[in-house]
Amino acid sequence: MPKTKGRSAQRARTRQAILDGARKLLSDGKPVTVAAAAAETGISKATSYRYFSDADLLVAEAVLDIAVKPYDAVISGAPDLHGKLKAICLYFLDLALENEPEFRQFLAASMRAWSAESRVAARGGRRVAMFHRALSEHDTGLSDDQKETLVCALSASTGMEALIALIDVAGASPAQARDVVGFMVDAMLDRTL
Repeated sequence: MPKTKGRSAQRARTRQAILDGARKLLSDGKPVTVAAAAAETGISKATSYRYFSDADLLVAEAVLDIAVKPYDAVISGAPDLHGKLKAICLYFLDLALENEPEFRQFLAASMRAWSAESRVAARGGRRVAMFHRALSEHDTGLSDDQKETLVCALSASTGMEALIALIDVAGASPAQARDVVGFMVDAMLDRTL
């Protein structure tokens, strides 16, 4: 396994452990700080702040993390790679539509935590991981660069960001937004796969 993939997996495990610590504090009725959440799972304070610089963002992410279905449930019934990737896109748009106030608060917290000096990804990237997993399950003939481009394009076409672009900016209804996401995904996949 290439070193970057090993490091990426380790970062994902560390991030998940901090989220697990935050959820434990929440369920115990204790105040959530970044350091306290990390301490719950034996992660250092310095390491925890590389993942979450803000307790509000950590709490928002911990709550959203609970709501996301596992990969196998999201792609259940999809007949092929095209179907899996489209199911993932539509799932994340639907999740944003169903939990719009929470996602807007989470996005606002993400934006407040962002700084020009620290462009560390403060978000979970759940859709990215699902896209990568679906692609890894099929022989696509795509190069690693082409797969990465496709994952980026699919990621941009769904979730809260797509909801804002389609509903807030373009004035689409939720049903129209869903149709447009399906259209975009089909167009990308027809061109790429």
